[in-house]
Amino acid sequence: MKKEYDFSKAERGKFHRPGAKLNIPVYLESEVQDFVDKIAEARQSDTSTVVNELLKSDMDIAKVIR
Repeated sequence: MKKEYDFSKAERGKFHRPGAKLNIPVYLESEVQDFVDKIAEARQSDTSTVVNELLKSDMDIAKVIR
């Protein structure tokens, strides 16, 4: 690393995109990953779709419980 960096020609917010959405990674425990992978394989779908469907159904259940 340099001792000093020259920011005299820098632009503030050059890469800022208002409304940009950040997709964060979610790490599943191996038991959960295996479970979801089996469902995805049976449905000929991908893991992400199955996880989203499971979470949406849990959201519906949580709304009813409230």
